[in-house]
Amino acid sequence: MALLLTRADIQSFLTMKDAMEAVEEAFRQLALGTVEMPQRPVIRVPEHHGTVLFMPALIGGMGALGMKVVSVYPDNPQKYGKPTVLGTILLNDPATGEVIAIMDGGFITAMRTGAVSGVATQYMARPDARVAGIFGAGVQARTQLIALAEARPLERAVVYDVVPEARERFAAEMSAQLGFPVQPVDDPRAAVEGCDIIATATSAATPVFDGNWVAPGTHINGIGSHAPNMRELDTTIVLRSRVIVDLRGAALAEAGDLIIPIREGAITADHIVGELGSVVVGQIPGRTHPDEITLFKSEGLAIQDVSVASRVYQMAQERGIGQEITT
Repeated sequence: MALLLTRADIQSFLTMKDAMEAVEEAFRQLALGTVEMPQRPVIRVPEHHGTVLFMPALIGGMGALGMKVVSVYPDNPQKYGKPTVLGTILLNDPATGEVIAIMDGGFITAMRTGAVSGVATQYMARPDARVAGIFGAGVQARTQLIALAEARPLERAVVYDVVPEARERFAAEMSAQLGFPVQPVDDPRAAVEGCDIIATATSAATPVFDGNWVAPGTHINGIGSHAPNMRELDTTIVLRSRVIVDLRGAALAEAGDLIIPIREGAITADHIVGELGSVVVGQIPGRTHPDEITLFKSEGLAIQDVSVASRVYQMAQERGIGQEITT
């Protein structure tokens, strides 16, 4: 028997605080060496501008084992009325290998992606950070802002998206949800200047702002780019920043934000200071000075999905939510 959990089921109880706690513990376990996580296979579907990823992980310290199958199809909303990101997670019993849960992965993907930025922000942003700038106005951008508000007591935020209607809608909805003003802006520079924290959650292939605009002391979460030829961040801001990644191997294989400056000869791989797990366990600091610009570059790891899915399964069992099915 396996527990089937729909998106509505999970949305009824999973909070960003829950997700951040699970993700933080997953990165702690990664640094402690209890994780088995093969490099994710990636299948490109160029004729449909799509990418499908297979993401397995065992987190021994959490007793969590599972895999997510996730697709990223930027044309989905316009062509098919479907989300850009679709996913399904299988959770296994690590003692027997039996599938114990099948759950929607779309909402968990959005939440865990926000959660890892929230964790990075807790450890890397200045304690007095109060203003956030968001690039993008989709599902991922929403959970980015929710997580930033969980990590720091934000007083206001600004959002820039190339689609005016999208940023207007985002601002109205997030202002109501979070209880502080979120302002849409029509100039990317306005989403950088005056902001203590910047999150980029777009599908852009080229930089979304000029790195010279960023003030000392800013923290940046780079989330959107997920291929060697894509970048949201220019070489200037990478050069100016203390760079922490989720996993060095994944970043050097997939993060165009870093791969392109390396190809240019502007930086070497040694410009990456370390991994988030090492920051969480205190092996390295996330920030060394109030005026330092810090950058967390996330490619997305299976431990994020599996840790949050494990927490979801436990919470669903406690609440009697979900449908038991025979596999």
